[in-house]
Amino acid sequence: MDFEQHSPRKIQQNDLTIPFIKKHLQTFTDWQLEQFIAKKHINEIVAMRARYVDELLSVLWTFVGLDESYDLSLVAVGGYGRGELHPKSDIDLLILSDHGFSKKSEEKIGRLITLLWDLKLDVGNSVRTLQDCLDQGKADITVATSMIESRLLCGNETTFAKLQDIISQDDFWPSNRFFTVKKEEQFCRHKNCRGDGYTLEPDIKNGCGGLRDIQTIAWISKRHFDAQSLLELTSYGYITQGEYHEITDCQSQLWTIRFALHTVTGRGDNRLLFDFQSDVAKLLGYTGQRNEAVEQMMKMFYQTIRRVKELNEMLLQYFDEAILGNVATEFHTIDEHFQIRGNKIELTTSGSFQENPELILQMFLNIANDKRIEGIYSPTLRELREARRCLTHWLQNIPECRTVFMEIIRHPRGMGLPFSLMYEHAVLAAYIPQWSRIVGQMQFDLFHAYTVDAHTHKLAKFIYNYPKSKKDHALAHDIYNELAKPELLFLATIFHDIAKGQQGDHSTLGAVDALAFCELHGLPRHESKIVAWLVEHHLTMSVTAQRRDISDPNVIIEFAKVVRDEKYLNLLYCLTVADICATNEETWNSWKASLLRDLYYKTSTMLRRGLENPPDIRDRIRDRKIKVLAMLVEQGITEEVVKPLWKRFKLNYFFRYTSAQICWHTQHLLEHKDHTQPLILISTKNKRGGSEIFVYHKDIPVLFSSVVTEIDNKKLSVHDAKILSSRDNYSLSTFTVLEEDGEHIDDGKIQRLREAILGSLLKPDVVNSNLIRLGRVKRQFKFEPRITFLPTRRRRTQLEVVAFDAPGILADIGTVFVKHGLTLDTAKITTIGERAEDLFIVSTVEGDSLTKEQEESLKASLMYELSPST
Repeated sequence: MDFEQHSPRKIQQNDLTIPFIKKHLQTFTDWQLEQFIAKKHINEIVAMRARYVDELLSVLWTFVGLDESYDLSLVAVGGYGRGELHPKSDIDLLILSDHGFSKKSEEKIGRLITLLWDLKLDVGNSVRTLQDCLDQGKADITVATSMIESRLLCGNETTFAKLQDIISQDDFWPSNRFFTVKKEEQFCRHKNCRGDGYTLEPDIKNGCGGLRDIQTIAWISKRHFDAQSLLELTSYGYITQGEYHEITDCQSQLWTIRFALHTVTGRGDNRLLFDFQSDVAKLLGYTGQRNEAVEQMMKMFYQTIRRVKELNEMLLQYFDEAILGNVATEFHTIDEHFQIRGNKIELTTSGSFQENPELILQMFLNIANDKRIEGIYSPTLRELREARRCLTHWLQNIPECRTVFMEIIRHPRGMGLPFSLMYEHAVLAAYIPQWSRIVGQMQFDLFHAYTVDAHTHKLAKFIYNYPKSKKDHALAHDIYNELAKPELLFLATIFHDIAKGQQGDHSTLGAVDALAFCELHGLPRHESKIVAWLVEHHLTMSVTAQRRDISDPNVIIEFAKVVRDEKYLNLLYCLTVADICATNEETWNSWKASLLRDLYYKTSTMLRRGLENPPDIRDRIRDRKIKVLAMLVEQGITEEVVKPLWKRFKLNYFFRYTSAQICWHTQHLLEHKDHTQPLILISTKNKRGGSEIFVYHKDIPVLFSSVVTEIDNKKLSVHDAKILSSRDNYSLSTFTVLEEDGEHIDDGKIQRLREAILGSLLKPDVVNSNLIRLGRVKRQFKFEPRITFLPTRRRRTQLEVVAFDAPGILADIGTVFVKHGLTLDTAKITTIGERAEDLFIVSTVEGDSLTKEQEESLKASLMYELSPST
């Protein structure tokens, strides 16, 4: 069966009804899908679809009588004008007239457009005269670009020829202006798509290295050289035959994914969302267990966009010289192999990269040495690409390369532009064997926004910019500026996630790789061990700060034992902050910043005092009481008034709360006379970030679940909870919350939240949970919960709950605790993408830790309650 059997020209006049044409179109679409699955070349498939629509439109043009309008033309524009159509691509049409449209013509055009809409075709249409085209094209480059790609479908050839004359006029869009605007348009498009294209849900059309970047080259070529295809650029010497075939191969790869995406979604989607990746991979024939099929597909995709990005950069440089005349006139010799041409580095000895691969590394060291260099000259980039493909062994195996590599890492500017260029142009993948494995490595969670290699690159850039980050990261800025050997931090950065995707714990495996790499590069043994230690423990500080109770001195002692000295602490703090910030743009907030800062200072104090001299808790409590009393006296509150209140509080209250918090609570509790009514205080002045909700009320079992339900109903996130009780059984509990964007509670929401919590405590039996529908992406990541019991402390049981972060999860957990007759002492709430990773410290009603039998019973209840299938 071939196209002719599906040709719309074969449709009989009597069969031109909406139902028949729909069925005909669906039959063709089904046949095309069969061709796609049978691996027919994608270029033929998209051209075939365009041909089908061409013929269908010609038939309908005649059917509505527009062939009788002597000066009208039906023109395909945009992507359709190029003769390319995917299943749900827009069919962009221009109905063109030389002089204008009669009433009769307008009625026929209306009939045609209505007919196309009834057929559910994705039509974008414009109706213009030649003068309209000239005026609107000059005013809007998007309109101009679509007309540059115009193609006559049917109608008056003379009218269409006049349109071509208008477009070809030098003053319509002069090629220099067209190039400048298109280059800026590409820059803005990349910025809107998160920059480098290596996001986990990429835009295959508009992202960096996507189809638009290929089209941009084609548009500029057509406008300046009147090139009808990219192949013609070979005759001008801008690309080689091999590069032309590489561009078309990349386009075919991206088209294949786009065709499959349209087929799976039934929409004109360009973003390869988590929702669809598995089905798209399956349609493309990728197989494997768990996520292997998606990983294979996405690695191919990321490799493709990197190639497009390189070719796009190289050609835009050539065009910059040819179209704008930006040919460098200043040259500065660096050495016998390199010179600076304008603001770019140029290899002056052709073929040297292949003869002496160490010169590849030397080029990046030269970039670090000279601030004037801002990039790589296009012929040199071509030399680099060719040499990279001819390598027969890893660059790190060449002793001269190892020497230069370490010079780059140690150079004050080495981890800036040179490292970024080494990453972008796959030199890191050619240098470090393990790095080549993480190029395009997916991360199947909502915590990470980028592939492993892209995340690591962003992390290195973040650390490199610490000297400029005094305002946002003052502590990291100060520590970094005092580091004697920042290269150890950068080496740990390179290796911290390098073992992801391997079997086993990536931190442990990465530490082994890091140690071997450092020893190969001649680092002293003790420095190699520091790097390996940082890789092995790169998550330890984050986990301790966010998922442990750092007000507990024992937690600080345990962490200090791992860290051992302030040198390790300083390096780990800098790495941890950057790691969180480079994960995605929404992860970092004031709450996390304060937790890490507090942990750093407490650990630093502990290390200076010595682990053999832990602080005396009673001394700390006594000092805190003295300090708070002084604060209260300044406000006219005497010790005699305060002491009866404080006698009701247990000792843990005074070391779990800060002096400022105790002072704030005391002031309001002294004013609160009716103890049958709850006291709800909300402050947005918490030094740790976040908004603080203090709850004073007669202790009730459902207090925790009632409060977190109301917090959840207001679309707020709980990040910390201290559940304390007084000696006479009153709650002295605090919940630290943030808005979904990581900011303090909006002022307008505070009073509503206070009233909601008050109502829930007075009538706990009627608390309503307004469950929020799961977000689009979260639905793809459900998993079974994991309950882990940690070592018992001070007759308290610690349990860690890792579960899918569904709406109302905290209230569900609180309800389980109530059913088991447990008292909640502390809750540390951490949300990492789709995962809730929470720590709870509980005890029995009698104040004891749980027995093994009680632990098993509690675990079973939590597993049942939190399972996504329940």
